[in-house]
Amino acid sequence: MSVRRLAEASVQPASFAFNRANAAVAKQWIKKYPKGREQSAIIPLLMIAQEQEGWVTKAAIETISDMLGMPRIRGLEVATFYTQYQLNPVGTRAHIQVCGTTPCMLRGSEALMDVCRSKIHHDQFHTNDKGTLSWEEVECLGACVNAPMVMIFKDTFEDLTPERLEEIIDLYGAGKGAEVNPGPQNGRSGSEPTPGLTTLKSEKAILKATRDKEAKAATKAAQAAPAAETSSAAPAAVAAAPAPVAVAPSNAGKPKTDAPETSPALKSPSAAKVAPAAEKAASVSAPAHSAANANTAAPAVEKVAKQRNGPKTTVTPVAAFTAPEAKAPAAKAPAAAAKPAAKPAKPSLEDKNRPAGIARPAAVDDLKLISGVGPKIEGVLHSLGIFTFAQVASWKKAERDWVDGYLAFHGRIDRDDWVKQAKALAKGGVAEYIRVFGKEPR
Repeated sequence: MSVRRLAEASVQPASFAFNRANAAVAKQWIKKYPKGREQSAIIPLLMIAQEQEGWVTKAAIETISDMLGMPRIRGLEVATFYTQYQLNPVGTRAHIQVCGTTPCMLRGSEALMDVCRSKIHHDQFHTNDKGTLSWEEVECLGACVNAPMVMIFKDTFEDLTPERLEEIIDLYGAGKGAEVNPGPQNGRSGSEPTPGLTTLKSEKAILKATRDKEAKAATKAAQAAPAAETSSAAPAAVAAAPAPVAVAPSNAGKPKTDAPETSPALKSPSAAKVAPAAEKAASVSAPAHSAANANTAAPAVEKVAKQRNGPKTTVTPVAAFTAPEAKAPAAKAPAAAAKPAAKPAKPSLEDKNRPAGIARPAAVDDLKLISGVGPKIEGVLHSLGIFTFAQVASWKKAERDWVDGYLAFHGRIDRDDWVKQAKALAKGGVAEYIRVFGKEPR
């Protein structure tokens, strides 16, 4: 990136002020940011100043910085970092930005720059003799499919040839820039293929094909409806078949296994085809979690279901229960294994390293001004009797370690240097904090 400096003092105006309309717009932008974060509005405010003056002056940067209550050096850092801000006077009628990124370069942007060199000035960021035109090379402007292209103010002009760019420059130089239509300059619409559409040419044909497809689908659905109703009627014999003892759960509730979905182990026997008596008489034993083995396999299946799907309520047949006195006493796990590891205890309020606490005074310092202290941590400090900057400023290492034990994330007291911040705030408030740290608190 090239070095960006402010314009020479000889061309800098003595002062800057937004006009009435832009002043109202600037206030609206500032209101969009939370209280204490108004400095974030500097980017749109600098752009408004550029649109008003044509470029960003030193006076504009300083005025906007003062409006937002931020050091002027911060405003200068923003203005000199972003290339969207023009730091030198540009053409009063047009400043032409020529895209020089790879797609445009391959499509002839170098020839467009030669046109600018011959018709405006040999060097970028210099105006022509009348001061009405200027140009620069920029990075991608986002119209690669229509390369090469340029941008003038907020309009893009695409699919350019050197001859067409010469015509556009002449029109802007004569004050007739409004007569130039932005967008592709070779007659194509948007970014469609240069020769024109190759597919989807007829809207009527597309709509007709869509309607035909929908009509065909509706006819097929209507024909399938009566057949579905007929097949859904269950025979009387099937309806009268006795229900099995345990109903197999649906796919949504059944225990997961490592077998594929098509495995026979996952298919529950149909109530219509397999009656309980027939299943008991079968010579081949039923699957482990079938309805026939519900009483014996239920505990194992339930265990797997709990491990994989979490606890779930199941209906267990009465025969599966055992009288309490018949159950073998469960072995008790060692006490040490049953109890989770104990968390480190927080420091005691009677600890000798406890910072000196006080009763809540009438005037409490806003401890949130200390970077790293939010509303929750401020509440913790208040619960420990810490209400003022002076208290925090007096902490030694042992006291810092003691308070750190009450914080969810340890180490932030030393990392953010609460003590140094508190000393500055206790000494002279926000003004002293800015003097020490070069920025406002928080």
